Amino acid sequence: MAKLATLRPSIPMLDTRIARVPPKETDLDRGPEHKAWRLAVLNKAGWKCEDCGKQGGRGGVKLYADHIVERKDGGALYDPRNGRCRCASCHTKKTVRERARRLGLA
Repeated sequence: MAKLATLRPSIPMLDTRIARVPPKETDLDRGPEHKAWRLAVLNKAGWKCEDCGKQGGRGGVKLYADHIVERKDGGALYDPRNGRCRCASCHTKKTVRERARRLGLA
């Protein structure tokens, strides 16, 4: 029986070891309004993650003031009621979940 010759792929493969992730694009102005909003959200939560309870602040984990209703979905930009204090892990989980929902994957 004859051996079949294989063809090289016509689409080059991306070497993920050297590929750079594009920088995150943000339209949020990190001016005084954002800083005041962030501080109000963190103070309201007592500088603790509102999902898992990890303590932030000096000696604690990094905390994020996260928009409950994301700005892309029409959430209020600087309303403290639209903010939730989250640690990095909980913030990432929520962001991934919302992105999947927005793309129709969840």
